[in-house]
Amino acid sequence: MDMNFFGNLDTIINDFLLNIGIYGPILGCFCILIESIVPILPLFVFITINFLVFGNIVGFLISWFFTVLGCMFSFFLFRSKIKNWFDKKIKNQEKLKKVMHVVTKVKLEQLTSIIAVPFTPAFMVNIAAGLSKMSFKKFFVALLIGKIFLVLFWGFVGTSLVQSLTHPIALLKVVILVLMAFLVSKIINKKFALE
Repeated sequence: MDMNFFGNLDTIINDFLLNIGIYGPILGCFCILIESIVPILPLFVFITINFLVFGNIVGFLISWFFTVLGCMFSFFLFRSKIKNWFDKKIKNQEKLKKVMHVVTKVKLEQLTSIIAVPFTPAFMVNIAAGLSKMSFKKFFVALLIGKIFLVLFWGFVGTSLVQSLTHPIALLKVVILVLMAFLVSKIINKKFALE
Protein backbone atom coordinates (compact mmCIF):
# COMPACT_ATOMS: atom_id res chain seq x y z
CA MET A 1 0.00 0.00 0.00
CA ASP A 2 1.35 3.37 -1.00
CA MET A 3 2.43 6.03 1.55
CA ASN A 4 0.25 8.62 -0.26
CA PHE A 5 -2.80 6.61 0.78
CA PHE A 6 -1.92 7.09 4.48
CA GLY A 7 -1.11 10.77 3.91
CA ASN A 8 -4.51 11.29 2.26
CA LEU A 9 -6.26 9.28 4.99
CA ASP A 10 -4.66 11.47 7.68
CA THR A 11 -5.78 14.64 5.85
CA ILE A 12 -9.36 13.34 5.44
CA ILE A 13 -9.61 12.34 9.12
CA ASN A 14 -8.02 15.61 10.24
CA ASP A 15 -10.43 17.74 8.14
CA PHE A 16 -13.44 15.70 9.23
CA LEU A 17 -12.63 15.92 12.96
CA LEU A 18 -11.88 19.64 12.82
CA ASN A 19 -15.12 20.37 10.97
CA ILE A 20 -17.55 18.68 13.37
CA GLY A 21 -16.92 21.09 16.24
CA ILE A 22 -16.59 19.84 19.82
CA TYR A 23 -17.61 16.35 18.67
CA GLY A 24 -14.27 16.15 16.81
CA PRO A 25 -12.10 15.95 19.94
CA ILE A 26 -14.64 13.64 21.63
CA LEU A 27 -14.53 11.31 18.65
CA GLY A 28 -10.73 11.76 18.60
CA CYS A 29 -10.48 10.61 22.22
CA PHE A 30 -12.61 7.56 21.42
CA CYS A 31 -10.32 6.85 18.43
CA ILE A 32 -7.26 7.07 20.71
CA LEU A 33 -8.81 4.29 22.82
CA ILE A 34 -9.54 2.18 19.74
CA GLU A 35 -6.05 2.78 18.28
CA SER A 36 -4.51 0.80 21.15
CA ILE A 37 -6.28 -2.29 19.79
CA VAL A 38 -6.69 -1.47 16.08
CA PRO A 39 -3.37 -0.03 14.89
CA ILE A 40 -4.56 1.32 11.53
CA LEU A 41 -5.77 4.61 13.04
CA PRO A 42 -3.31 7.55 12.99
CA LEU A 43 -2.75 8.36 16.68
CA PHE A 44 -0.78 11.54 15.95
CA VAL A 45 -3.78 13.08 14.13
CA PHE A 46 -6.01 12.69 17.19
CA ILE A 47 -3.35 14.03 19.56
CA THR A 48 -2.66 17.01 17.29
CA ILE A 49 -6.39 17.84 17.13
CA ASN A 50 -6.65 17.72 20.94
CA PHE A 51 -3.73 20.15 21.19
CA LEU A 52 -5.30 22.47 18.58
CA VAL A 53 -8.80 22.45 20.09
CA PHE A 54 -8.06 22.32 23.84
CA GLY A 55 -4.67 24.07 23.95
CA ASN A 56 -1.33 22.64 25.00
CA ILE A 57 -2.04 21.77 28.65
CA VAL A 58 -5.61 20.39 28.44
CA GLY A 59 -4.87 18.83 25.02
CA PHE A 60 -1.83 17.09 26.50
CA LEU A 61 -3.71 15.83 29.58
CA ILE A 62 -6.66 14.52 27.55
CA SER A 63 -4.41 12.80 24.99
CA TRP A 64 -2.19 11.29 27.69
CA PHE A 65 -5.15 10.05 29.75
CA PHE A 66 -6.93 8.38 26.81
CA THR A 67 -3.71 6.87 25.43
CA VAL A 68 -2.93 5.30 28.82
CA LEU A 69 -6.56 4.17 29.24
CA GLY A 70 -6.58 2.55 25.78
CA CYS A 71 -3.36 0.66 26.47
CA MET A 72 -4.64 -0.55 29.85
CA PHE A 73 -7.87 -1.74 28.24
CA SER A 74 -5.87 -3.63 25.60
CA PHE A 75 -3.56 -5.14 28.27
CA PHE A 76 -6.51 -6.37 30.39
CA LEU A 77 -8.34 -7.70 27.35
CA PHE A 78 -5.41 -9.97 26.44
CA ARG A 79 -4.55 -10.79 30.07
CA SER A 80 -8.10 -11.85 31.01
CA LYS A 81 -9.48 -13.29 27.77
CA ILE A 82 -6.56 -14.75 25.81
CA LYS A 83 -3.63 -15.43 28.16
CA ASN A 84 -4.86 -18.84 29.44
CA TRP A 85 -5.50 -20.07 25.91
CA PHE A 86 -2.12 -18.67 24.77
CA ASP A 87 -0.26 -20.37 27.66
CA LYS A 88 -1.75 -23.73 26.67
CA LYS A 89 -0.80 -23.18 23.03
CA ILE A 90 2.86 -22.42 23.80
CA LYS A 91 3.22 -25.13 26.46
CA ASN A 92 5.51 -27.25 24.24
CA GLN A 93 7.05 -24.42 22.22
CA GLU A 94 10.32 -23.64 23.95
CA LYS A 95 11.36 -20.76 21.68
CA LEU A 96 8.10 -18.90 22.20
CA LYS A 97 8.23 -19.56 25.95
CA LYS A 98 11.73 -18.03 26.03
CA VAL A 99 10.48 -14.96 24.17
CA MET A 100 7.63 -14.52 26.67
CA HIS A 101 10.12 -14.95 29.54
CA VAL A 102 12.24 -12.13 28.07
CA VAL A 103 9.11 -9.93 27.81
CA THR A 104 8.20 -10.71 31.44
CA LYS A 105 11.69 -9.84 32.68
CA VAL A 106 12.19 -6.63 30.68
CA LYS A 107 13.31 -3.84 33.01
CA LEU A 108 11.02 -0.91 33.77
CA GLU A 109 13.43 1.57 32.14
CA GLN A 110 13.57 -0.50 28.95
CA LEU A 111 9.80 -0.89 28.78
CA THR A 112 9.29 2.83 29.39
CA SER A 113 11.76 3.68 26.61
CA ILE A 114 10.01 1.34 24.16
CA ILE A 115 6.62 2.91 25.01
CA ALA A 116 8.05 6.44 24.69
CA VAL A 117 9.28 5.90 21.11
CA PRO A 118 6.60 7.57 18.96
CA PHE A 119 6.82 4.94 16.23
CA THR A 120 6.51 1.86 18.44
CA PRO A 121 3.27 0.00 17.64
CA ALA A 122 1.48 0.34 21.00
CA PHE A 123 -0.88 -2.55 20.31
CA MET A 124 2.09 -4.96 20.04
CA VAL A 125 3.51 -3.80 23.38
CA ASN A 126 0.06 -4.14 25.00
CA ILE A 127 -0.44 -7.64 23.60
CA ALA A 128 3.05 -8.84 24.57
CA ALA A 129 2.69 -7.45 28.10
CA GLY A 130 -0.82 -8.86 28.49
CA LEU A 131 0.20 -12.35 27.36
CA SER A 132 3.38 -12.42 29.48
CA LYS A 133 3.65 -12.72 33.25
CA MET A 134 4.70 -9.08 33.57
CA SER A 135 3.13 -7.41 36.60
CA PHE A 136 0.43 -4.87 35.89
CA LYS A 137 2.20 -2.44 38.25
CA LYS A 138 5.34 -2.40 36.08
CA PHE A 139 3.31 -2.07 32.86
CA PHE A 140 1.17 0.72 34.35
CA VAL A 141 4.13 2.78 35.63
CA ALA A 142 5.93 2.38 32.29
CA LEU A 143 2.76 3.54 30.53
CA LEU A 144 2.30 6.57 32.78
CA ILE A 145 5.87 7.74 32.16
CA GLY A 146 6.41 6.63 28.56
CA LYS A 147 3.16 8.05 27.22
CA ILE A 148 4.02 11.52 28.60
CA PHE A 149 6.95 11.73 26.19
CA LEU A 150 5.07 10.11 23.31
CA VAL A 151 2.21 12.62 23.60
CA LEU A 152 4.68 15.52 23.92
CA PHE A 153 6.35 14.37 20.72
CA TRP A 154 3.12 14.14 18.73
CA GLY A 155 1.75 17.35 20.23
CA PHE A 156 4.80 19.53 19.64
CA VAL A 157 7.05 17.80 17.09
CA GLY A 158 4.50 15.75 15.17
CA THR A 159 6.57 14.26 12.35
CA SER A 160 6.17 10.80 10.89
CA LEU A 161 8.92 8.19 10.98
CA VAL A 162 9.83 8.90 7.35
CA GLN A 163 10.04 12.66 8.00
CA SER A 164 12.09 12.10 11.15
CA LEU A 165 14.58 9.95 9.28
CA THR A 166 15.06 12.70 6.71
CA HIS A 167 15.21 15.52 9.30
CA PRO A 168 18.02 14.90 11.80
CA ILE A 169 16.68 17.53 14.24
CA ALA A 170 13.34 15.68 14.55
CA LEU A 171 15.23 12.41 15.06
CA LEU A 172 17.39 14.07 17.73
CA LYS A 173 14.22 15.21 19.53
CA VAL A 174 12.96 11.61 19.55
CA VAL A 175 16.27 10.42 21.04
CA ILE A 176 16.19 13.16 23.72
CA LEU A 177 12.58 12.35 24.70
CA VAL A 178 13.32 8.62 24.91
CA LEU A 179 16.44 9.29 27.04
CA MET A 180 14.39 11.50 29.35
CA ALA A 181 11.76 8.74 29.68
CA PHE A 182 14.53 6.23 30.47
CA LEU A 183 16.06 8.47 33.16
CA VAL A 184 12.72 9.33 34.79
CA SER A 185 11.73 5.65 34.97
CA LYS A 186 15.16 4.73 36.36
CA ILE A 187 14.80 7.32 39.15
CA ILE A 188 11.24 6.19 39.97
CA ASN A 189 12.25 2.53 39.91
CA LYS A 190 15.13 3.21 42.27
CA LYS A 191 12.98 5.26 44.63
CA PHE A 192 9.99 2.90 44.80
CA ALA A 193 11.69 -0.45 43.99
CA LEU A 194 9.05 -1.44 41.45
CA GLU A 195 10.91 -4.54 40.30
